[in-house]
Amino acid sequence: MSNLPSVVDIAEEGPREGFQIEKGAISTADKIALIDALSRTGVKRIQVASLVNPKLVPSWADADAVIAGFTPAPGVAYTALWFNERGLERALAFRDRLTLKGSISLSASEAFCRKNLNRDRAGQTEAMRGQTERHLAAGVPVTRIGVMAAFGCNYSGDVSPANVLATIQDGLAIAAEAGVTIRDLSLADTMGWATPARVERVVSEVRGRWPELVISLHLHDTRGLGIANAFEGLRLGVARFDAAVGGLGGCPFAGQPGAPGNIATEELVLLCEEMGIATGIDLEALIEAGRLAERIVGRQLPSAALRAGTLTAFRQNAA
Repeated sequence: MSNLPSVVDIAEEGPREGFQIEKGAISTADKIALIDALSRTGVKRIQVASLVNPKLVPSWADADAVIAGFTPAPGVAYTALWFNERGLERALAFRDRLTLKGSISLSASEAFCRKNLNRDRAGQTEAMRGQTERHLAAGVPVTRIGVMAAFGCNYSGDVSPANVLATIQDGLAIAAEAGVTIRDLSLADTMGWATPARVERVVSEVRGRWPELVISLHLHDTRGLGIANAFEGLRLGVARFDAAVGGLGGCPFAGQPGAPGNIATEELVLLCEEMGIATGIDLEALIEAGRLAERIVGRQLPSAALRAGTLTAFRQNAA
């Protein structure tokens, strides 16, 4: 395991990713309470809201109020998600509270692109070309490519590494036209098709082609393999991950209602700690934030770590 990173950077996406898929209404105050609780855990990046059309994602109709209402903590970067010019305009209104970075977001599955964004591959490429120009005109840096459905798709089946590479190449072409350098690459298992073998194959092929890109993994636990996939990523030296406290979330356009969302942040932190990898996150405080999330959504979340806790107390008792 010589490729294991010594430090891992975890981006917390529970508030944005989680609340977008809950069936019941979540109050603005509760959304803010969870963001504030997460801000006290040592997490350095929190995605707080989706600036999207409320007709498509009604649970984020209050996104502006949430962004205006949380209490920023020193050293924490707060981000939001948007897909179009209107979303960018809303984000720009919160430059004093949000860390604004543009991303060239593409899908390795055209079928999912149609479901998620109502565009074909060519249409999404053109949209990202225009959005990149608007980001740069607004002074928002663009240094990242995000590839959705990088490991498979509920609508089109297996996604080959070759298709992932072609999608990344599309993003790099957009960046080159705009005169920007891409440093970061997010590979998203949007619908839970990843397995450790798929992670190894895709990450290895991407690195073989573009060794200069820093890879992050956005893993879903749809089929219970999320933490195994994270372990494989760690084994390969991946040091950036997205996660959601309690395992909140899921993709509303994946065609699989009720499926678990992102890997649970506390399970990923526990895994890293037990492997001797630093995260800078207070695991006990994170678990308490996860239990708050459970109370807010009114149901048991997928994370086993919320129920079992850490190993610290058991070690102390044994000693």
